[in-house]
Amino acid sequence: MSDVVYEQIRSEIIEWDLKPGASLGEIETAERVGVSRTPVREAFARLAAEGLVVTSGRTVRVAPLSRQHVIEYYELREALETASVRLAAKRRDPVRFDAIIRELRASLEGLEELDPNRLYLLASELDAAIEEAAASRYISSAFDDLGGQMARVRHYSRSDGERLARAAEEHIVIAEAILAGDELLSVSATTVHLRNSLATVLRSLPED
Repeated sequence: MSDVVYEQIRSEIIEWDLKPGASLGEIETAERVGVSRTPVREAFARLAAEGLVVTSGRTVRVAPLSRQHVIEYYELREALETASVRLAAKRRDPVRFDAIIRELRASLEGLEELDPNRLYLLASELDAAIEEAAASRYISSAFDDLGGQMARVRHYSRSDGERLARAAEEHIVIAEAILAGDELLSVSATTVHLRNSLATVLRSLPED
């Protein structure tokens, strides 16, 4: 039951049904979800370990998402992702990356019908392909820890069709560099992509 509660609250945080700073009372949450307090308490502990909620005494809140939080998150993400693509360029499966590139290109045909869900799916497929090709258990573990934060921050670009299209183009460049086995270009393209993404998010955030 704690797994079910954890997945529900995690999804609500990632989808912004529960916004940063929102209070999560143990009793109120248990009543809302329809369970006892024990699985809620266990779910809160897991969410805290993932950085999605913060606790102070008996108070539990959705973790804040200030400009400084976002900047620090992207600093870590850049370090991890550039290391990952460098390794992926060495160890990639050409067939898999070629297929992803073709799918990304097809998704950009006729921008009037841009499908955000399709682009997010392809971005996730590229992320998975890179992580698998990098074959680093430590990088994979770090990405697992950041998974919820990554999904939550991506909320900011969902309604920005222009940014989604540019991001897909950037993903193509990254995938092509990995396919070519070009470590330096894959790192450079990933850095550009992440910094463009950060700029988009910061434009959407209020000043601290």
